[in-house]
Amino acid sequence: MTRRKSIHIGEFKHANPIPNACRIGHLLMSGVILGRDADGRMPEKIEDQCANMFGHMKAIVEAGGGTTDDIIKMTVWLQDRSQRAPVNVEWLKMFPDEHSRPARHALQMDMENGALVQCDFTAVIG
Repeated sequence: MTRRKSIHIGEFKHANPIPNACRIGHLLMSGVILGRDADGRMPEKIEDQCANMFGHMKAIVEAGGGTTDDIIKMTVWLQDRSQRAPVNVEWLKMFPDEHSRPARHALQMDMENGALVQCDFTAVIG
């Protein structure tokens, strides 16, 4: 049995031969999570991309044996950093308790293929 476990979710796959996340022991780290829909299309609106991205994040942490309560850090990249409001909408849905939210960092980055937002996260499970 290997110590490292690749985490895959069916509705969101990377184009390259890499998993959605990897877990060793209690630590789970994701790869980049985009806001594509279940059919692999990139929605035009950042609100839709954010909703998809947070849904993928939830599915990934659950596939790794955890819950969103196990997420300790999230990094978000935005095409336009002034567009944080749609991220905050989904953030507050996922993490409504202001006394129990992960750390978060937002950066601006040029993205391709219609992406307006992407993230990665770290979780500590069990």
